[in-house]
Amino acid sequence: MQTVSETRSHGGTQGVYSHTSTATGTDMTFAVFVPDHEPGAKLPVLTYLSGLTCTHANVMEKGEYRAACAEHGIVFVAPDTSPRGDNVPDADEYDFGKGAGFYVDATREPWSKHYQMRSYVEDELPALIAEQFPVDMARQSIIGHSMGGHGALTVGLRNPDRFRSISAFSPIVAPGEVPWGEKALGRYLGDDRASWREYDAVALIEDGAQCRALLVDQGTADNFLEEQLQTHRLVEACQAAGIAADIRMQEGYDHSYLFISTFMAEHVAWHARHLRA
Repeated sequence: MQTVSETRSHGGTQGVYSHTSTATGTDMTFAVFVPDHEPGAKLPVLTYLSGLTCTHANVMEKGEYRAACAEHGIVFVAPDTSPRGDNVPDADEYDFGKGAGFYVDATREPWSKHYQMRSYVEDELPALIAEQFPVDMARQSIIGHSMGGHGALTVGLRNPDRFRSISAFSPIVAPGEVPWGEKALGRYLGDDRASWREYDAVALIEDGAQCRALLVDQGTADNFLEEQLQTHRLVEACQAAGIAADIRMQEGYDHSYLFISTFMAEHVAWHARHLRA
């Protein structure tokens, strides 16, 4: 692991780091905020998955999480959204290819060689975080926005014993049923829609997945709500499965980081309650 930068902020250290990933076959960059803590202490971990076109930097610069993480003693981890590099295939489209890995392990060429973001987020990066930072990996939670909300939901639902709580801002809840997801899953995984279900939060819940705690905030003025996000599908799936989710429609808020930053501290505090349990 290489240190790109480390900066003091809110009584902690905001770092940016890089390493060579075996999952993606590329160099990957990620951000980690570590609050000040007693020597030898191990802190809980909150992993944030970003949305389309983003890198680790978007939430680091606009997410306003550090004060809350410092208050509650939580390490905040923010990976990139896709592999990067001159040899990585790209579609030159904002919603597919670089910046749009959709947190899947691609099975179709040419994407399968590098686009292994599920393995990176679920396995490789957590192992590196556990090795390099003062963390208690028995206390993990996950959060995300938009495409990253889809990632947080699906990663969390597939690993209920690992993540104590899941939250999301404006998530794509049923990618197998909306244009963004149909495009990404079809190209990364192929035409067999059965293979898409493990990357679809609503489908996972329909197939029996559960979670310990779920919080979702969705803005009513989000211009992607009706076509791409379809929050009502998650509400219906959770109700049918008996999952006590807190899914909140926030009046007048859009899809931007102005929305995310408004409620970020509340999400961090909510996760902190579950990470202390």
